[in-house]
Amino acid sequence: MRPNPIAADLYVFGPVLRLLHWALALAILALVATSQLAEAFEHGPYEDAIWNLHILAGYGLAAVLALRVLWGVFGPASARWRDLWHPAVWKAALTTLRLPRSHRAGHDPLASLAYLFAYGVAALMVATGLVLAAAEFGAGPLSGWLGHARWAAGLFKEPHEAGFALMLGFVGLHLAALVFHHLRGERVAQRMLTDRRVPPADPLARQD
Repeated sequence: MRPNPIAADLYVFGPVLRLLHWALALAILALVATSQLAEAFEHGPYEDAIWNLHILAGYGLAAVLALRVLWGVFGPASARWRDLWHPAVWKAALTTLRLPRSHRAGHDPLASLAYLFAYGVAALMVATGLVLAAAEFGAGPLSGWLGHARWAAGLFKEPHEAGFALMLGFVGLHLAALVFHHLRGERVAQRMLTDRRVPPADPLARQD
């Protein structure tokens, strides 16, 4: 007897996309932790060492972000950038101020807008972080041009800190959305752990 296709689990996200997702989360967590520790130990004997760890975490974020960009071009359909692009849904949600009723197999249409925003903020943090690493510590690939340049440190510090605040806001929003979906009986978090998702009652329901 064949299993009921409506009750069967769907496999949506592959292992590479899930690995990049968690690597990105760990890089952001490391950046947050090291920045706060460096401020806590400011002017202490461990401050420079902690900032060096912060810079290394920034390199990790840059590497993961670059891999995600490439995977969004060459990866499977659920990892492609077009799977995150749903302007019609965004416009409808903004116009009606209502969440879309139907579901799709790939990224959630509304959540994808937040993901694109987060990737943009991460790129901002990487770019400004590379400048600050060179200007404040004489480290990184830009140190030959911007090593200990005070003007660069003053110019890029505030955008970097703004990106940091925006990323914290995204993390909070992301966690709140997971709780929201969990209360609605939707196992969203499980999709990035085991890549298994229970389909909606209508398996043909999609939102493009």
